[in-house]
Amino acid sequence: MKLAVIVLLSAASAFSQAVPTTACGSENISFNVKRDDSQHQLAPPEAAKARVYFVHDAGTGITLGYPTVKLAIDGAWVGANHGNSYFSVSVEPGEHHVCVTLQSSLVAQRVELAHFTAEAGKTYYYRTQLVTSRSVELLELDSIDSDQGKYLIDSFPLSVSAPKK
Repeated sequence: MKLAVIVLLSAASAFSQAVPTTACGSENISFNVKRDDSQHQLAPPEAAKARVYFVHDAGTGITLGYPTVKLAIDGAWVGANHGNSYFSVSVEPGEHHVCVTLQSSLVAQRVELAHFTAEAGKTYYYRTQLVTSRSVELLELDSIDSDQGKYLIDSFPLSVSAPKK
């Protein structure tokens, strides 16, 4: 019986640590994030590319102790949000894989994955949310309507992130 419990715990531990490398970047990358309240304009897609906005909706203005959310596309970290904030990236047309995870030692590791096919000249919007209760912490990644995306971008500051050295 003890052996079965040890095997189950080992398998669960290995499963919880496995992050698809096709979507997520290296685990040892962390970001410094600053929020710029002066930026609230939508950037159009670059020529022959698509633009993707990532908005984090914290549900609160209190961000002391709030975890940073970092995002990767196709295995490379592209930025991070902290609290209510957003940023955007330009991508080539074609299929892309998105990975979102928490940058925190206080909250259990969470990973959300998605994929989309980008078309040149189009804009895509994704919202992340950390939903917590007494017993559950859920990180959510959802594709959202452009009207909702534009509303949140107008309401939230721009996230300016850079990898920590």
